[in-house]
Amino acid sequence: MQLQLSASAPPVWVCSSTTSSSNCTFQRRPRRPRVVFVRCCSIIISGAAAAASSASEKRTAAAYPFSEIEPRWQKHWDHNKTFRTPDEIDASKPKCYILDMFPYPSGAGLHVGHPLGYTATDIIARYKRMKGFNVLHPMGWDAFGLPAEQYAIQTGTHPRVTTKQNIQRFKAQLKSLGFSYDWDREISTTEPDYYKWTQWIFLQFLKRGLAYQAEVPVNWCPALGTVLANEEVVDGVSERGGYPVIRKPMRQWMLKITAYADRLLEDLETLDWPESLKEMQRNWIGRSEGAEIEFPVVDHNGIEKQGISLCVYTTRPDTLFGATYLVVAPEHFLLPSLISNEQRELVEEYVELASRKSDLERTELQKEKTGIFSGSFAKNPATGEVVPIWVADYGLGGYGTGAIMAVPAHDLRDFDFASKFELPIVKVVAPTAATFELSGAYADDGIMVNSSNASSGLDLSGLSNKEAASKVIQWLEHTGQGKKKVNYKLRDWLFARQRYWGEPFPVMFLEGTGDMVPLSESDLPLTLPELDDFTPTGTGEPPLAKATSWVKTVDPHSGLPARRETSTMPQWAGSCWYYLRFMDPKNPNALVDSAKERYWGPVDIYVGGAEHSVLHLLYARFWHKVLYDIGIVSTKEPFQCLINQGLILGEVEYTAYRDKGGKLVSVEADDNLSDYSQEKVSPEMVTKVGDSYVLKDHPNIKISARAFKMSKSRGNVINPDDVISEYGSDSLRLYEMFMGPLRDSKTWSTGGIEGVHRFLGRTWRLIVGPPFPDGSCRDGTVATDSEPTLEQLRVLHKCIAKVSEEIQETRFNTAISSMMEFINAAYKWENQPKEVMEVFVLLLSPFAPHMAEELWFRLGNSTSLAYEPFPEAKSEYLKETTVVLPVQINGKTRGTITVEKGCSEEDAFKLASADEKLCKYLNGGEIKKRIYVPGRILNVIVVQQKVARS
Repeated sequence: MQLQLSASAPPVWVCSSTTSSSNCTFQRRPRRPRVVFVRCCSIIISGAAAAASSASEKRTAAAYPFSEIEPRWQKHWDHNKTFRTPDEIDASKPKCYILDMFPYPSGAGLHVGHPLGYTATDIIARYKRMKGFNVLHPMGWDAFGLPAEQYAIQTGTHPRVTTKQNIQRFKAQLKSLGFSYDWDREISTTEPDYYKWTQWIFLQFLKRGLAYQAEVPVNWCPALGTVLANEEVVDGVSERGGYPVIRKPMRQWMLKITAYADRLLEDLETLDWPESLKEMQRNWIGRSEGAEIEFPVVDHNGIEKQGISLCVYTTRPDTLFGATYLVVAPEHFLLPSLISNEQRELVEEYVELASRKSDLERTELQKEKTGIFSGSFAKNPATGEVVPIWVADYGLGGYGTGAIMAVPAHDLRDFDFASKFELPIVKVVAPTAATFELSGAYADDGIMVNSSNASSGLDLSGLSNKEAASKVIQWLEHTGQGKKKVNYKLRDWLFARQRYWGEPFPVMFLEGTGDMVPLSESDLPLTLPELDDFTPTGTGEPPLAKATSWVKTVDPHSGLPARRETSTMPQWAGSCWYYLRFMDPKNPNALVDSAKERYWGPVDIYVGGAEHSVLHLLYARFWHKVLYDIGIVSTKEPFQCLINQGLILGEVEYTAYRDKGGKLVSVEADDNLSDYSQEKVSPEMVTKVGDSYVLKDHPNIKISARAFKMSKSRGNVINPDDVISEYGSDSLRLYEMFMGPLRDSKTWSTGGIEGVHRFLGRTWRLIVGPPFPDGSCRDGTVATDSEPTLEQLRVLHKCIAKVSEEIQETRFNTAISSMMEFINAAYKWENQPKEVMEVFVLLLSPFAPHMAEELWFRLGNSTSLAYEPFPEAKSEYLKETTVVLPVQINGKTRGTITVEKGCSEEDAFKLASADEKLCKYLNGGEIKKRIYVPGRILNVIVVQQKVARS
C-alpha cells in the first residue's frame, strides 16, 4: 500500500474501508472542518482531535499526538510487510544479519529492561536497510522449558496453552515498540516443524559418537522432578522456587563437547567479541597442561594394597616432593574401597552433606574448608613417604581424575585445609635458593628446594620450577608412574531433563536387551504426546513415563517391542541452532538451504545479556562446529560480532536509618547498618550535596541511595505498556538509548523519559508547527521551499556525520545528543527549509520511526522512508571556515574573537576593537605594536596615556 498525496490544500486522512477489516486503504481528502474523527479497525486515524474526552485530555498534555501516530504506522508496516526479507536473495547487495538473543516468553511479559537490546538492533537494522543492505532481522521464541511446566503444574493449564498466550503477549508488546522484525520468519522451538530438525541434529550427534549415555552425579530436585544445571542451583536449593537439591547418580544423555574443546578455544581469536567475554569462555573451558601421577594405595604400615592406586591430576608436577596428603572428591568411584571400617559412618555422613552443594559452592575460595579422613593412605612416588587420603568437597569428581595431590606450601586452598586439620606443610619452591620463612602459600615461580631423593632417583633441588616440571614428567613416564596430560575444566554436556515440556529424544530401547535404536530420519518429528498430568513422579522417572501408550512402541526394523526415552532435551537445545532456521524457516526438506546459509551466515551482529556469556554461546558454538564438520554450514563460527547490553536498574531507592532509640543516623557507604532500622524516603524529601544524598529537612543526615535490579519481589518493575501509554513508544526507544552507553548498566528515571519526550515534542512543533487552540495539529508542515543557507547546511551535515558515525559505533546516546543540538540550532533559524527538514527526519527515523514516518509523509512523500537512502555528509560543509582567535593585551589574554580563516591582521584588529569586552583595554591608549599570527593569536601592545596632574 502507498499513501497517495493529493494536490489539494491541507488534507486529512480517511479510510475507505467500511468494515473492521485489516485491509485498510488510506485516502487524503480536502480539509473540511478541522476536527474529523474516523474509526478503522478500532484505530483512530484522524489528524485532529481525540474521540473521547479522557483521551483528549491525555493528548493535550502530551508533547505531540503519538497515540494517533504510532498505531497508524504499526498497522501500515504490518499490512504492507514493510520489513519482510525476500526469500529470493539479491546477491548483488551486501547482507547484514542482525539478531537478538532468543527470548523466553514468560507470563510476566516485557519490562523496560528488555527493549534495550531490541531497540539497539532495530536502529542498526533500519540504518543498514537505508544504506542499501539486505537485512535479516527476525524474531522467535525459545518456548520449551521448566517455567512453563511449573506454571502448568500449579494451575492445571497445559503448557502449550500458556506458552501460546505468552507468545501473543510478547509479540503484541514488541509490535507496540515499532521494531522492524520480519514476522513472516517467526519461529517457536515448541512447534513440531521446528523441533523435527532439533531431533535430526541429535541423530547426527549419535552417528558420530558425540551423544552417549552415562551414569553421572547430577543436581536432582525432587520437588521439580528434574535435573538442574549447576547454574540453576544456589546455596543448595533450586534458583526457581527455592526447592532443596541433592546430588545423586543417574543415567543421562551426554553430548561430547570436550571433543571440541581445543577448537572452541582456538576459534575465539577470530571473533569480534568483548575480551572479557572471551576470557570467561576460556576459563570455562579451562585448558591446562600438567601430569597424571599414580599414588599406590597402602595400609598404615606402608604395605601396598595390590592393584589399587589413586591417579591424580596436577598442573604443578614440580611440587611432587611437597605433596603431604591426597584429596578425593566425595563422588569418586574408588571412595567405597578406600574407606576404613572405623571411618565409614563419618565419611558416608560427610558425602551426604556434600551432595547437597553445587560445584560452585564447593570450590568457592572464601568458604571454610571441610573434609574427613578416609582411613586409608597412599605412597608418594617421589619421597616414598606414606600420606593420608582425605575426602573433601573442594575436590570435584568431574575435574581431572577426581583426586588431588595436595601441596599446602604452594596452593592456597591446600594451605587452608592443612592448617585447619594440622597436616604437614613442606616447602619445595622458594623465591631464591636461600632458605625462606613460610607465612602462607607461595604459588609463584621459583627455585626448587627440599626436592631430592636418592631412592627414587629424582633430584630437582636447584632447578627452576619450570625445568623441574619437565624433569618430573620425564621421570614419571620413564618409571611408568605417570604421564604428561592436557586437561580441561569443561565437562561433557549433560543433555537430558526429567520433565514433560521439552523435545522428545528420537530413540527407543528394545525390551529385554535394552539396546538403543535411533528413529529413522523419515519418521521425524517424534511429537510430544498429550498429557494431562505433568507432575513429577517422585521416583525420578520423568512425567512422560505416564504416557504409557506413547512409551510402548515397536521397532519397525526388527518388529521387537520397545520403549521410548522418557527424558526430554534441555531448554538449551532449541536455542543452539535457531539462527540457522531464521535463514530458511519454511523449508520442510532441510534444516537450512545451503545457498541461503552461505549468503546469510554467519550472524553479523548478535545482541543479548551477559548472563548468556558462557553456556548458551558455548553450546551454540559447539553445535555449529559439528554442523560445519558434516557440511551443513559453511562457517566455523555462528556469531561474528557480539554485543552485551547493560542492565536497566530500577529507579533509585532512598533509605534513611534510625538507631534503637528512633533517632536518625547519618550513614556512610561502608558503615555496618545491621543494628539500625530502615525507613524508605520519597525522592521529594532528598537532595544531593556533593557526592552524598541528604534529607532536605535534616541536611546533616546522609542517607543511602541505591538502584536495584528490577524484580517483582522489590516492586520496582516498570511495565513498558504503561510508559508507552503515557509517553509513546518512540519516547521509550529514544530514552533507553539516551540513558548511556549501550554496554553499561543504567538506572531508570521517569524524569529522564520526560526529557526525551519534550525533545520529540520540540521536533514535532518545529516541523508541523504549534498546535491550534483546540489542541489539534495542522495536517501539513511549516517547512518552506526556500533554499537552505550555508550555515543551515553546515549544521545539518555536521549532524549527519555525527549520527552516522555513532550508529556504526553503537554510541546511540551521543547520536541522540547530536540530533538535540541540531533542533536547538534550528529553532534559531528564521525558517525551516523542507530540504533540510527531510534530511533530518531520515536521521531521526532509526531512533523514532513512528514520528519520522509521519513527518516524512507530511513533508509530501508518498511511500515509507524505510528504504530511503541514509543521508551522506558532504565534506565541503564539514570544513570549519572560522577560528576562535585569542587576543592578548600586553601579553595577557583578555578574551577571544571569532574570525574567518585567512583573516587579515587589520580585520582581526577591527573585530577586537569592536568587541565589548576587549575595547576597554584598547580605547584611550596608544597602540605601539601589533603581533599577529594568523589563526593563532593577536597580541596588541598598548601604552596607556598618562593624565597630567595639576
